[in-house]
Amino acid sequence: MRPADKDRRTERRRPARGEVVFLIEEPVPQRFGGQLMNISKSGFRAAHQLAELQSGMDLDYTHAYGSGRARVMWTTIISGRIESGFLKL
Repeated sequence: MRPADKDRRTERRRPARGEVVFLIEEPVPQRFGGQLMNISKSGFRAAHQLAELQSGMDLDYTHAYGSGRARVMWTTIISGRIESGFLKL
């Protein structure tokens, strides 16, 4: 295994399901939904349909496990499926 392939996560991820609602305030307020995939103490991963999400964007979120503010850490599109990782702020 190459060093770049090694999983460097330090927190355990737990599978999670359910809807997550996001609100982006800039450049124009926009509300959109997604589906939780997993959660950890400091963040979560969700599938959604907003390909414009970029690393570093901050947004508000609400899901069954909590609500608050989060930062987009990464977004990937694989076979038409959009997923992002979020760090709770």
